[in-house]
Amino acid sequence: MTVPVAAVGISAIPDIMSGASTSMPPNQKMSTLFGNIDTGNTGSINQTQFDQAFQTLNPPPAFKAQGSTAIWNTLDPNGTGSVSSADFVNTMKNLMVQLRADPTGATSPVTPGQTLNSSLQALNVLA
Repeated sequence: MTVPVAAVGISAIPDIMSGASTSMPPNQKMSTLFGNIDTGNTGSINQTQFDQAFQTLNPPPAFKAQGSTAIWNTLDPNGTGSVSSADFVNTMKNLMVQLRADPTGATSPVTPGQTLNSSLQALNVLA
């Protein structure tokens, strides 16, 4: 479910990308961010859309250090050229946890095959 921009307010959009705390749960934050990137309302985004959002929505320093291409490659590990809302939300939540724990990005990116236990721990950190 995508939350309309009006529901969170325009001023909250940069906070969502930056990872700044808002009253929204992590799933909703990432869903809202996805909805703002998916300007065509297609249910998926491509790298061009992601790169544009990366440049305009002020990502956290750990994300900036990785760069939009590295993060896109984590979102689209099979190189399909598009990422669905569900994949975006889950991968971004996990990536945020990982990059906050290791802002240098020295560890390898979190993969969608992460164990259930690790996923639950990641959600607890973001909550």
